[in-house]
Amino acid sequence: MTTVQRVHPNVPDVDQSDRLVPRNLRQSGPTPVQMLISTRVRKSPFWHLSVEAGCWRATVYNRMYHPRGYVKPEDGGAMAEYDALVNRVTLWNVAVERQIRVRGPAAEAFVNRVITRDATKIEPMRGKYAILCNEKGGIVNDPVLLRLARDEFWFSASDSDLLLWLQGVNVGLGFDVDIAELDVAPLQVQGPWSEEFMTDLFGETIREMPYYGLMEAELAGCPVVVSQTGFSGEKGYEIYVRDSSLNAEAVWYALRGQGARYGLRVIAPAHHRRIAAGILSWGQDMDVETSPFQVNLGYQVPRNKQADYIGRAALEAQREAIDAGRAPFKLRLVGLAMGGLPITDYAPDFWLIETPDGDRVGYVTSPWWSPELGRNIALGFVPWESGALGTRFRVALPEAYTELSGQSVDAEVVEVPFRPSKNPSARERARAAGRDWAP
Repeated sequence: MTTVQRVHPNVPDVDQSDRLVPRNLRQSGPTPVQMLISTRVRKSPFWHLSVEAGCWRATVYNRMYHPRGYVKPEDGGAMAEYDALVNRVTLWNVAVERQIRVRGPAAEAFVNRVITRDATKIEPMRGKYAILCNEKGGIVNDPVLLRLARDEFWFSASDSDLLLWLQGVNVGLGFDVDIAELDVAPLQVQGPWSEEFMTDLFGETIREMPYYGLMEAELAGCPVVVSQTGFSGEKGYEIYVRDSSLNAEAVWYALRGQGARYGLRVIAPAHHRRIAAGILSWGQDMDVETSPFQVNLGYQVPRNKQADYIGRAALEAQREAIDAGRAPFKLRLVGLAMGGLPITDYAPDFWLIETPDGDRVGYVTSPWWSPELGRNIALGFVPWESGALGTRFRVALPEAYTELSGQSVDAEVVEVPFRPSKNPSARERARAAGRDWAP
């Protein structure tokens, strides 16, 4: 009698034993059903304007409709949007980045307790990328943190419920602060022509604004906060519309009206460009069971921060293990240059990474085609000890992206970012200056 070897569809070969909830690695492909979205999911004040601008598909982010496509596939799809971003100027509806305000006499002390980096070094009217961790060192959220005043911070939240986390934490800590979501909705203006465009709108002060700098302004008679930030690696800005329930239309049409002379295009958030810049997406490249040391965010965990913060003990133990040459995790995130036909749309699965011998050992989180590099690029998790530059793997891409059915494509671990950014991260700037940002 022949014994049939049954292989579990969630691929236990990939060692996720240090996670309580493993990633779903079943290669189920595109969703074959219509997703029902009701009033349980919020519409931002820009949603109807995105539909008017041609939005034809969306996802849900922070329990809100999130536009993910304006140019139809037959007209060039996401790669036509990419072309507008890297060559001209684009407008994004990113109202899903909910704004959580922490304000009060103890605002700085509270923020310093919940983020890993030193909040006391953030001056008023400046911002920083930051991460918040739980007591095990897992990443709860990775917002852009804006400091509007000595006693006021805004967390521009990524895709997890940061409001409830902050409120819940303070039930135990008891800091003298008010924590609430604001009626503030951001838009992004991104691309090489963004500075000229924004100067037309807000004056020459824009040219003097440093990276992560802030300014209070008005547009179409509406109060806004402008920052030089973005999710693309290109030169860009965010416009935080105050009282957005009232002011959304006025600001949107002012931007589109002035943008007509620049050929401004409304596009979806450019995941193809952020991958090239090495910018991570919470829930996709990391989550609450992921340590910053697994995903190239060790620079966000300073060795010399004076104040205590949530997750410090766990993170310092992880760093001690790394310094001693021990692997504290099963997997780590790396950059991959891959073969295959151009990947020009979102991946519906975490595609599997294999050794050259065919053993399944990891998975891709964020893949896309890079026109500049002329090949597919990706972020993905591989065994901790196999993340050295030049390490070779294979990736099991869907048949749509392979020339031979059922055959995986070559992949190699490469440097991240994949190409230079117009607005380089702290890690990129340190590397360019010859400073070591290794954990």
